[in-house]
Amino acid sequence: MKIQLEFNGKKYEADLSKPLDISIPLRPGEENVNCFHAPPMNISPVVSGSFIGSTQEGGPLNFLNVQLNPHGNGTHTECVGHIAKESYTINQCLEKFWFIAELMSITPSEKNGDRIITTEQIKKAYSEKNVEAIIIRTLPNPETKLKFNYSGSNPPYMEAEAVQYLVSSNCHHLLIDLPSVDREVDGGKLSAHKAFWNYPEQPETHRTITELIYVPDSIKDGVYLLNLQIAPFEIDVSPSKPILYKIFE
Repeated sequence: MKIQLEFNGKKYEADLSKPLDISIPLRPGEENVNCFHAPPMNISPVVSGSFIGSTQEGGPLNFLNVQLNPHGNGTHTECVGHIAKESYTINQCLEKFWFIAELMSITPSEKNGDRIITTEQIKKAYSEKNVEAIIIRTLPNPETKLKFNYSGSNPPYMEAEAVQYLVSSNCHHLLIDLPSVDREVDGGKLSAHKAFWNYPEQPETHRTITELIYVPDSIKDGVYLLNLQIAPFEIDVSPSKPILYKIFE
């Protein structure tokens, strides 16, 4: 299926039969991506009397309980409710699901023992095409990101000023392959999150941050059509499945 779309006065075409999935699958157990010391995802069958909801255990069908922490167990999309005292939910804040997005690859800079994505790096990588979504792939980009345990490792993060620059450039949706845009342990400052959502001054509730994506090397930097899919959770976050599509003039 092919569609036509218009962006910045130009007409493009996208083939919806060729999706590029940049989410990390959710699987039970320890061999999965994890961060912030979240318990691993767990799946267990419902048991009631002689009934067991597992075909592998002799039941007539699969009827499973799933326990997970969206922020710590895989690709997830969050809204301002993640840091706000007020009640905001991802199901209410994310009202549109198709965006023009730019994918950029950045090697975080070394600074005081940390690895940081700086404003200068964003400016250098960003083509400033006024896209609504920015996708950041950090380098190096090994496939071990699909099951790496980031807890206690002080992974790379973003300068608050770099996030503010993206916001000033009309970025409404930020996607990144890290556990968080902020430092793992920052004393609760959450400077990058607050800069992105303009919180608490005047919260921008339509903006979202998607973390723990994985963009294979086969997907080249550039501009894509993004479909950002979530489950309708009435909490601050949902497991998500961002899908890219190549666009052509």
